[in-house]
Amino acid sequence: MSKKNHDNDVAFIQALAELLRENDLTELEVMREYGSDDSLNVRVSRQMQVAASVVAPVAAAAPVAAAPAAAAAPAAAAAPAEDDPANHPGAVTSPMVGTVYLQGEPGAPAFVSVGAQVAEGDTLLIVEAMKTMNHIPAPKAGTVKRILVGDGDSVEFGAPLVIIE
Repeated sequence: MSKKNHDNDVAFIQALAELLRENDLTELEVMREYGSDDSLNVRVSRQMQVAASVVAPVAAAAPVAAAPAAAAAPAAAAAPAEDDPANHPGAVTSPMVGTVYLQGEPGAPAFVSVGAQVAEGDTLLIVEAMKTMNHIPAPKAGTVKRILVGDGDSVEFGAPLVIIE
């Protein structure tokens, strides 16, 4: 690869990273073909902070007269950790970015409901990622206390899906 191609590739990757930031995306994947034997595959991703989305509404509710940085810190500290479902010891989180389905097919009963008893390994829901249906198993036996997502919702990696106690 020539130095010019390398410089162009670096500029291209920087432009992708900028698109990621500007459009609040979590991932971009692009394949560039230069010829029959020369191509560039690029995947640019970033991890979103799940907790940040929970803290943001609390910080926004702070008085306008206070300095934003000073108001955000006490508001975040005042929010009990138990209010954040991701911090719950029985939280089952999404292992990937995708779309949640609560039943195996349209019109079928949901895999679980609030109050249902589940055994370790039972399917809780499905997360579709890149046309692949990924069954999310219960990590332990217990009772489903909360279902934190709706059918067809988009989820990020690490987002809490269900609480089992």
